[in-house]
Amino acid sequence: MNGFLFAAETEPVAHGGELAAVATDQLLVTLLLALPLAGFALTALVGRRLYTRAWLIAVPAIVAAWLIALYLIYRSIFAGAYGEHGLHFTLYEWIPAGRFTVPVNFAVDNLTAVLLIVVTTVGMLVHVYSIGYMAHEPGRWRFFAYLNLFMFSMLLLVLADNFLLLFAAWELVGLCSYLLIGFWYTRRSAALAAKKAFIVNRVGDVGFALAIMAIWTAVGTLNFAETEAGPGVFQLLPERLGSGSFEMNAIALLLFAGAMGKSAQFPLHVWLPDAMEGPTPVSALIHAATMVNAGVYMVARSNAIFANAPGAMFVVAAIGIFTAIFAASIAFTQTDIKRVLAYSTLSQLGYMFASLGVGAFIPAIFHLMTHGFFKGLLFLGSGSVIHAVHEEQDMNRMGGLWRRIPWTHGTMLVGSIAISGIPPLAGFFSKDEILGESFKLGYWWVWAIGVVVAVMTAFYMFRLMGKTFYGPSRVDPHVEPRIHESPPTMIVPLVLLSIPTIALGFALGFPPESGTIHHWLEPVFHDAEQVLHHAPGEYQLLGIDGFLLGASVAVAFIGMLAAMRLFGFRAPRIGVEVQPRPRLVERMTARFPRLYRASLRKWYMDDLNDLLFVRIGGVIAQALWWFDVHVVDGTVNGIAALTQGAGREIRHIQTGRVQNYALGIALGLLVMAVTYIFVVPT
Repeated sequence: MNGFLFAAETEPVAHGGELAAVATDQLLVTLLLALPLAGFALTALVGRRLYTRAWLIAVPAIVAAWLIALYLIYRSIFAGAYGEHGLHFTLYEWIPAGRFTVPVNFAVDNLTAVLLIVVTTVGMLVHVYSIGYMAHEPGRWRFFAYLNLFMFSMLLLVLADNFLLLFAAWELVGLCSYLLIGFWYTRRSAALAAKKAFIVNRVGDVGFALAIMAIWTAVGTLNFAETEAGPGVFQLLPERLGSGSFEMNAIALLLFAGAMGKSAQFPLHVWLPDAMEGPTPVSALIHAATMVNAGVYMVARSNAIFANAPGAMFVVAAIGIFTAIFAASIAFTQTDIKRVLAYSTLSQLGYMFASLGVGAFIPAIFHLMTHGFFKGLLFLGSGSVIHAVHEEQDMNRMGGLWRRIPWTHGTMLVGSIAISGIPPLAGFFSKDEILGESFKLGYWWVWAIGVVVAVMTAFYMFRLMGKTFYGPSRVDPHVEPRIHESPPTMIVPLVLLSIPTIALGFALGFPPESGTIHHWLEPVFHDAEQVLHHAPGEYQLLGIDGFLLGASVAVAFIGMLAAMRLFGFRAPRIGVEVQPRPRLVERMTARFPRLYRASLRKWYMDDLNDLLFVRIGGVIAQALWWFDVHVVDGTVNGIAALTQGAGREIRHIQTGRVQNYALGIALGLLVMAVTYIFVVPT
């Protein structure tokens, strides 16, 4: 294997045992990628023959990959085997073209390890959940093959150690998204949603591709870290282009354009809600826990670039916090249970980008981690609800389900409390750090909007709980007798996801600003924070920290209690029961009809896109087509026709007779002589 540990990045390997351990780790990283890829290939080849057991290859492959990931996480984070800069190695030379050489090289550091925790754990549980959810689906072998391909693509993205390899994985993830969203391709809505996701992502990917070209032009390498070939992008770009230069800001903004597409930030957010047309495990895996986090990861990985591009960071923060409040305002009125969660995902991703934009890199990754678990739990829980009520997704046709599906209700309640930011669950710690850091770093407007979003989040999540589980049943009378709890293959993943949803925040984030997650990630972001002049703070219960924490909890409780009062709540074990007030909801809706209609119609973004790109764009394209056919093609074809016509006429003088040619020569000489004598001045 080519290139063990580079001396510039890790301590020298002195002993044969250490060298063997490093070689083993490199082999395991390669195997981590090979397992889901082999699972995809084998399931695609023989999965159809396995019938109801199409998962027999795909699921064990991901379980084995999860075990390998746990070992690598232990080696990186707990054993500190790779040092501060991580494990870097080259598998082989991918593109040797003169000065343009691109290797297939991988890296494992603490940031990679954190992403591996989320991707492999949620991915494995989604695979297990899908055994029950897709049990009656005739094309389940395709589904499991696509899931394995997605896992390979996402792991490749996280492990890649250069921009071009990351971009290749980025596009593979986009392909898997297209295949999984459009899994039920006979449904027109699913086919259109898949196409919409593919096209909108390509818009952002143009920016990402241009950024890669600009980086190569500026520094002549695409490697992230220093290798045997020389320094990497993150060392060279600030030196060559200068901190705060136009070029640095332009490259950072182009990178962010790619992140906006993949992580669905305004205005490239429109594909994510429609992506709920895919099976619910797809929503949990791709559009909540992993794929949409790719943009956040890419910006965090490029922290050295963004730290030296203050203008770009302001744009990241502004778009992030705007997306957070914009998406939350739409989630207020949606009635499809999965669409509420989809807009919630947009809002939480906006939180993460706002955190990255203000320079709070560690809180952003912490929230990425906690969000991956509780949003995966909520999406899988919504799938369990849909399964129980026989494919119904409209919350207006649910209600009173808490008795019938108690395991689903309990786990979704845990996820709702976590995302609302109620202590001591995970979402409270990560969200509070984002808000607190934004305030203390001087971005008071990010803090203020973030607090409003926190109220809105708690409100729409307990609105979802109220309309789904509490109050009188509104389920179709023909369906109600058949409501049932999901099978163990679906319930067990919900219970397992509830554990990190409850405990992860306290385990990694307490005390704020100096918890375990900070010790893990501080080496990754140390240089960027030095550029931004961010000194590590001391958490204090009294003073500004206590005020910010108290305000964060208070607004979350306000939103939660308001939703309970309007949509109901029931907790029989503690003797709490609140009946829904539908008439009060109707009166409030009637008081603001235009706002309600605008929110329900997603602030007319789909209508605006249809007007600009389908209708007006279609007219412009038709006019350009006419110009191309009649003017451009007409000019070219006219010149060709003129040439052909002239050729046909001129060929008549080609008789083949020497006398005629001699006469032509004589006449030509006579014309030349007359011209010389009478026309040309002497």
